[in-house]
Amino acid sequence: MFDLGWSELLVIGVVALIVVGPKDLPVLFRNVGRWVGKARGLAREFSRAMNDAADEAGVKEISKGLKAATNPVDSALDGVRKAASDLRTGVDPTKYDPGTETGKLATERAEQAKKIQAATARAAAERRLREATAELEKAQEAEAALKPGTET
Repeated sequence: MFDLGWSELLVIGVVALIVVGPKDLPVLFRNVGRWVGKARGLAREFSRAMNDAADEAGVKEISKGLKAATNPVDSALDGVRKAASDLRTGVDPTKYDPGTETGKLATERAEQAKKIQAATARAAAERRLREATAELEKAQEAEAALKPGTET
């Protein structure tokens, strides 16, 4: 908005030297520096007051809402994450009395969930083992092809 380059500053300095004189020029620049400092302080105080007023009015919450509205994927994922964490913390088989039917079902389901998790982990480990074995065989074939005297 308001920009002064070196050439403009040089012209202002020469005009000030001619108009004010070399004796009073340092006093003038000192006073101008004080005024600029006061103006910056007032601007800083004004912007701080505006930020405080915006915080009190709830502008930050509104801006968060607008950001969530402009990026619906993140807000949807946040909802899914919250629902998943609620589900994890909400279903606790230890909360039910083991003597009741609900307690027995909860215990059975917890055991079944552990079995499913174990089977899934085993299947994933076996798949990774198969993939690693296949990659190792490919690497050995590539190394064999690099050795002199063997042609494919």
